[in-house]
Amino acid sequence: MSYVLAIDQGTTSSRAIVFRDDISIAAVAQAEFPQHFPASGWVEHEPEDIWTSTVITCRDALEKAGIAAKDIAAIGITNQRETTVVWDRVTGQAVHRAIVWQDRRTADICARLKSEGHEAAISAKTGLVIDPYFSGTKVAWILDSVPGARKRAEAGELLFGTIDCYLLWRLTGGKVHATDATNASRTLLFNIHAGQWDDDLLKILRVPRSTLPDVKDSSHHFGDSTPDLFGGAIAISGSLLDGAAQAADQLFALAGKHRADHYFDPAHIAFDDVHGYSFSIRQCTCNGSAPTLANLRRLLRCTSWYYRTERRRQSQQRETLPDA
Repeated sequence: MSYVLAIDQGTTSSRAIVFRDDISIAAVAQAEFPQHFPASGWVEHEPEDIWTSTVITCRDALEKAGIAAKDIAAIGITNQRETTVVWDRVTGQAVHRAIVWQDRRTADICARLKSEGHEAAISAKTGLVIDPYFSGTKVAWILDSVPGARKRAEAGELLFGTIDCYLLWRLTGGKVHATDATNASRTLLFNIHAGQWDDDLLKILRVPRSTLPDVKDSSHHFGDSTPDLFGGAIAISGSLLDGAAQAADQLFALAGKHRADHYFDPAHIAFDDVHGYSFSIRQCTCNGSAPTLANLRRLLRCTSWYYRTERRRQSQQRETLPDA
């Protein structure tokens, strides 16, 4: 029997789940980590706490399941959205605590971008609104606030990533700097129509391209974990942000494809085709065509999964913003 190891890195805890090949759960491990609130509206995590809790829970889950690395077919990652880390390309040392998705410190930056008239262009390319919630202004704040960080970033010495990207880099021993399109689409830097980082957005938000990860499919062999972590190398074969994983799983369930080769839980990010769109406002529908949004207010668009066959197919998840 082969197994899949799911890493669910959340806002207050890290969790690891071992799934059997029939999708039943063999073992679960979870570990909380500290939250930091250095000022009103500021929320931070120590990247090392995220990393350590992730490794510990993975090891605990394997031990509880009574299996070894050789029994794991693949690792899948899901993660808290938008939380931002900037670290040294060589040492892996973060230059600042991770700025968490709830953090509001960049409200002034967002107000300035709006006053300069950038919101329409940013929204058209990203599907998002200018808000501290998203990663782009968090990166800019770190580069401007940590002494020497912007100069180092422009010299190619620093890397940026959301939590999936940071974990991939650490799991592969610094060999892989990559993310998937679902995470990239929450940064304000990713053109969801072109499926790539956008130079105009990078210029507006003042984020050096050299800091950015490669954007891969959600179902992709990103690399292998280093053998020392779990007693042997394990393929890392999928990455998907938390809400997108839920929406995609609902879609496949509604489409009658909720089985092992299509299952889109974070642990089973492997499938052979995608049809239709996910439409998520507390529910998901699959009708084979993009939903009409003309009569719906205050909706964001972001990539819900990304998978290339001979034709690139991209689904978009729609989510509501709370009223101001």
